[in-house]
Amino acid sequence: MPRRVSDVMTPAPQVLPLDATLYEAARLMRDEGIGDVLVTYAGQLCGMVTDRDIVVRAVAESRDTSLTPLGDVCTAELCTLHPEDDTETAERLMIERSVRRLPVVDGGRRPVGIVSIGDLAVADGQRGALPEISKAPPNN
Repeated sequence: MPRRVSDVMTPAPQVLPLDATLYEAARLMRDEGIGDVLVTYAGQLCGMVTDRDIVVRAVAESRDTSLTPLGDVCTAELCTLHPEDDTETAERLMIERSVRRLPVVDGGRRPVGIVSIGDLAVADGQRGALPEISKAPPNN
């Protein structure tokens, strides 16, 4: 029987408002040892910004990270999951969308978690490098 997303997700994801700066997001990622921050407007999910987004969409374009709001570079077209969805659905969506992370939202689009490809690998008890890397603490 497939597991539920709520069983494998990282609860209480890091969230910043749409008008927060890239600098704030980068510091949060560094301090928390994460590679993504969910972006909200009035408490509702409206995007996601990753460490790669900051590099490719901001730094490489010579944007001032202390002035550029997340809304200018975040990915707004997100595929989301609900806590009661099964992990097979999460895996299928990651494959179809070619993404490594999916936000988990409640019925009102309030972010309640995030599930990564590594979370699924660990939950499925897969062997190999991915589950081991996913279990390891971040290397700041």
